[in-house]
Amino acid sequence: MGITDEDLAFLERAVVLAREAAADGDGAFGSVLVDAAGVERFADRNRETTLGDETRHPEFEIARWAAANLTGAERASATVYTSGEHCPMCSAAHAWVGLGRIVYAASAAQVAEWRAEVGMTPSPVAALAITTVAPGLVVDGPVAQFADELRSLIVGEASAS
Repeated sequence: MGITDEDLAFLERAVVLAREAAADGDGAFGSVLVDAAGVERFADRNRETTLGDETRHPEFEIARWAAANLTGAERASATVYTSGEHCPMCSAAHAWVGLGRIVYAASAAQVAEWRAEVGMTPSPVAALAITTVAPGLVVDGPVAQFADELRSLIVGEASAS
C-alpha cells in the first residue's frame, strides 16, 4: 500500500509507547489499533517484565481486545501500527482474530541484528517475517525514519540489564 502521513502519525504514537515501555524496564515495543475511520481504538506497550509474563506483548493484547470488542468486519478493516514487527506469537494471534493491515517501524530482522550487536541474549523465538507466519496478512514496513530511535531503545535495554 505504501506509507501515508496518517501512517507515520500512528507509528509515532507506537514509538512513544515503546519509549514508555523501555522507561519502565520492559521491551521497547508499542502498538496501536486504528479503525477504518482512523480512530484509535486500543493501544498498549510491552509489559512482559513489569507483569512477569513473557506473552504480554502489545500486539497480542490488541488481538485479545479486538476479539472481545469488535465485529469480524471491524477487525478486518482495522490497522495495527507497531514499533517493531510482530513476533511469531503475535503474528499468529493477529491472523487468528482476523485483524487487517499491519504497519511496523522496525523489522524483526533489524531488532535481532541490533540485539546481537550489543551481545544481548537472542530471543527464544525465531525472528520471522509476519508473512512467513501468516502469509495472507497485508504488511507495510519497515519505516526507516524510526530506525535510529528504535535501535537506541533496543540497545538501551542491554545497558539497563
